[in-house]
Amino acid sequence: MFFLSTFYVVLNIAVFLLLLFLLFQLQKKHVSFSKRVFIGLGIGLVFGFILHLLYGTDAAVTGTTISWVGIVGSGYVKLLQMIVMPLVFISIVGAFTKLKLVKNLGKISFLGIGILLVTTAIAAAIGIGSAIGFGLDNMELQAGEAENARNEALAEKVTTVQNMTIPDQILSFIPTNPFQDLTGARPTSTIAVVIFAAFIGIAFLGVKRKQPEQAELFAKIIDSLYTITMRIVTLILRLTPYGILALMTKVAATSDYDAIVNLGIFVIASYVALIAMFLVHLLLLSLAKLNPVTYVKKGLPTLTFAFTSRSSAGTLPLNIKTQTESFGVSEGIANFVGSFSLTIGQNGCAGIYPAMLAIMAAPAVGQNPLDPTFLITLIIVVMISSFGVAGVGGGATFASLIVLSVMNLPVAIVGLLISVEPLIDMGRTALNVSGGMTAGVLTSKITGDLDTNVYNAPPQKELAI
Repeated sequence: MFFLSTFYVVLNIAVFLLLLFLLFQLQKKHVSFSKRVFIGLGIGLVFGFILHLLYGTDAAVTGTTISWVGIVGSGYVKLLQMIVMPLVFISIVGAFTKLKLVKNLGKISFLGIGILLVTTAIAAAIGIGSAIGFGLDNMELQAGEAENARNEALAEKVTTVQNMTIPDQILSFIPTNPFQDLTGARPTSTIAVVIFAAFIGIAFLGVKRKQPEQAELFAKIIDSLYTITMRIVTLILRLTPYGILALMTKVAATSDYDAIVNLGIFVIASYVALIAMFLVHLLLLSLAKLNPVTYVKKGLPTLTFAFTSRSSAGTLPLNIKTQTESFGVSEGIANFVGSFSLTIGQNGCAGIYPAMLAIMAAPAVGQNPLDPTFLITLIIVVMISSFGVAGVGGGATFASLIVLSVMNLPVAIVGLLISVEPLIDMGRTALNVSGGMTAGVLTSKITGDLDTNVYNAPPQKELAI
């Protein structure tokens, strides 16, 4: 029996390697990046589903196969995580060295962050409306082995946020040891790094006025580091089709399809809310007298990457590149607002998702989810709690734990949705990135820095990766 299982595992791995080779051949034939990502997504889902049908979710063959496939999938995610902190740090500092916004710095900061927060509040309201409209406040969730294991894993995170007041949360953003935060040691490390980088940028502007030669040298160093960092990011992004293939294989092979069917109403309600918020982004662009259809056409490759990779931080390079090359946003504003969007005002992960969970959890403690005071408080808490949400993995969970804890609602509901988490997270991530790009375009438009000729120009075939 052991030898038979080993044979099946080897056969499965051989098929997986063959699929990787197929993607490599498509790359050699210069098939576009977006097409290769979608092909990897499709092949991964089919291969994973076949594994699921042949062996089942809990079979040893499936587990062993997925552990080897995970070298590619989890390895890809770890590479994205590896570059997040350097990328965020150098993007923020680079925003100051590239900016021609010394006079407009305060205005740009206010507009960029303000738009991110306001859109998050709108997203929370839409999430609330969708949850109530689909009757999720009366939805009963069942806990199986996977859900109980998930809640046990979340127990440590819960203790870190359960007794955290809003003032405590604000204080947690301030970096006491920036070098520790560069390692991602705390849940709020990302925003702490942003704040530290902003201080360096402000100091640079002061030095630039008094010692321009020193400032020029520093700017050249940062520019070189930015170029190298972006090159590393490009190398990682080229692995995306292979990473997506492996990740989708794992999702399809190990998903509990019965649980997904049972939670289908939650998945539908989530995507209705996500699509509605995306339409709000388009409406805001229309109010700014910008063509929303142009935004969709030019932003689609970046949103596609965000959807498949499930990483807002990993999408940051494409986010910035799309803003500057396709939308006509200045480099400084694109770097500044794009980087801040990783930690502030993520419309999907920090807006819609926590709000929906709060509505679902409210009846469990006797709270009327339709109470206006409760709803207004919830929107405010969601907006404030949207600070510090990490851009790679776990951001929605962390934001939900904070919101539920502050609202004195049971946090166990977070673990009960594990079976549909990957499916919803794809849409959430795409919305997060859209929110960041929309904030950058609107900020640039309001400050008069947007090159409308670039925005209105016909879209290029594809951003080079």
